[in-house]
Amino acid sequence: MTTSFRLPDLGEGVHEAEILALPVTIGQAVAEGDVIMEIETDKAAVEIPSPYTGTVQEIMVKVGDMAVVGDVLITFATDTVQDTAPPPGDGSPHQKKKEAKPADQQPAAQERKRSPVPASPSTRRLARELDVDLYAVTPTGTGGIVTKEDVEAYAKKKPALDATGTVPEPPAPAEPTPAEAAPPLPAGRTTLPDFSRWGKIERRPFRSIRRATAAQMTSSWTQIPHVHCQDDVDITKLEAFRQKHKSEIEAAGGRLTMTLFAIKAVATALKNYPYFNASLDLQSQEIIIKRFFNIGIAVDTEKGLMVPVIKDVDRKSIKELAVEVHGAIERVRTGTHSREEMQGGTFTITNAGALGGSHFSAIINHPEVAILGLGQGRMQPAVVTDERGRHEIVPRLIMPIVLCFDHRVVDGADAVRFLRLVIDALEDPDELLMTMI
Repeated sequence: MTTSFRLPDLGEGVHEAEILALPVTIGQAVAEGDVIMEIETDKAAVEIPSPYTGTVQEIMVKVGDMAVVGDVLITFATDTVQDTAPPPGDGSPHQKKKEAKPADQQPAAQERKRSPVPASPSTRRLARELDVDLYAVTPTGTGGIVTKEDVEAYAKKKPALDATGTVPEPPAPAEPTPAEAAPPLPAGRTTLPDFSRWGKIERRPFRSIRRATAAQMTSSWTQIPHVHCQDDVDITKLEAFRQKHKSEIEAAGGRLTMTLFAIKAVATALKNYPYFNASLDLQSQEIIIKRFFNIGIAVDTEKGLMVPVIKDVDRKSIKELAVEVHGAIERVRTGTHSREEMQGGTFTITNAGALGGSHFSAIINHPEVAILGLGQGRMQPAVVTDERGRHEIVPRLIMPIVLCFDHRVVDGADAVRFLRLVIDALEDPDELLMTMI
């Protein structure tokens, strides 16, 4: 029989993916669990295993194509009944309702109509050994992959069999609402001139992380009235401390960067000015103040800007944060991060100083209400006043800092106070550095 494999629903508002690799060819025999393609969503790269044992009959896509959830990607010649689940709905109010299943439909027939579960061959083998239905397992792996840990956790609390001797059918995932879906790019299109008239050009696909970043930035910029508040920080003392302890931190597996000190300073400021740790709910006409402090760190990667989130920063020491932040940055740069690491942020910090950047303004990461930008610390002449009130000009390490905020939620006066508190903590770090150990 001819069996179609469709792009499965990877969850969490992921509606499309780019085809990165196709390790199979027409006529090739594959076994269930063999990797048949690698895709990339706006979250991460994912290997997709074959849900069937059979022969590749037709490949409907090529490397570089974009596929939408539900698209037929590959057809197989197998001994099983045809086709995987039909493409899921797009949340449109005009979409027809799905037909109800006949009451007497057999579980085996229901199984064939569900999309295959992304999981590695070893995970599938483990599921068979533990008698675990992969469809009933909640995935935690990157891109919706079911991991070995997921299977083992489910096996420990596997539900009892129902009266018919079968595991109860897990509920179908809810269709994503418009609010959960990634914001679309602007509908208006500008007709560009033919640039090749003036010289050689090169066209590159606008996809995956780059496209997702564009959609998020467009949404943020069009929805939020941005205001910028900037100043300079004398980080001479802080840099001396950093140089003194950086070897100790590196030995622990971390890196002692200026971003770490900014994280701790921001956590203190957020506790004093909670409206900067909030989101605006226009539907309910409420401001949602979060009583947890999860800081997103903007990271420059080969595939574009990514923002891993460091959870509960107020409860961790500088040393703990140094190790955790370094690990998170390495994972997003190598594509081994999880979706969970990219979610739950309440405030974002972006540091252009490592690249040599100075003063700049940043776009708020909606639905947050503020973002802090750091520039490069540079030696500059500064007027210093001693205890006797005498002034002298001395070289000091000065770092530019900018706070961008949503003027619907917070006012300029509070923004100045918030930034002043961050600056004071960075310039006189004795209190801040008590959490070093």
